[in-house]
Amino acid sequence: MPYLAHISLLVRDYDEAIAFYSRLGFEVVEDTFIPEQQKRWVTIRPPPSPLPNSSSAMQQIEPPNKRMEQEPSSKSALAPSQGATILLARPSNIEQEAFIGNQIGGRVFLFLATDDFERDFKRFSDAGVEWVRPPKIEAYGKVAVWKDLYGNLWDLIQYH
Repeated sequence: MPYLAHISLLVRDYDEAIAFYSRLGFEVVEDTFIPEQQKRWVTIRPPPSPLPNSSSAMQQIEPPNKRMEQEPSSKSALAPSQGATILLARPSNIEQEAFIGNQIGGRVFLFLATDDFERDFKRFSDAGVEWVRPPKIEAYGKVAVWKDLYGNLWDLIQYH
């Protein structure tokens, strides 16, 4: 069954992006130099969520004989229930470079769900995140919009 494995996020510099996201609790999944292309394959992900039934929901959808019962053979070969990782990608040309920080035209790009909005709002604030829209209660949950180090917009959201 197909699943979303990675989402590319254009960055100016791998190490400054790793440092920024690490302060927010993200984990480096893989950081491998690719000599043929003179670039690195760097993937990150937020810490695993303690949301109830977050991994069991995917396992219930998959037939029992199709479940991944072993560890992936590669760090980037994640099971669908582990979610997509973010590929930190340096631009390959000047056209791509123009989109650093504005990958989708000023809209919120990524939605980071949390099980404890107040904890993560404080942690992100303490790490120096710039909040574009303050916390607000919506019909679906509590949400605030923040900018990453390049200007991409993210939602921090706790669903009801």
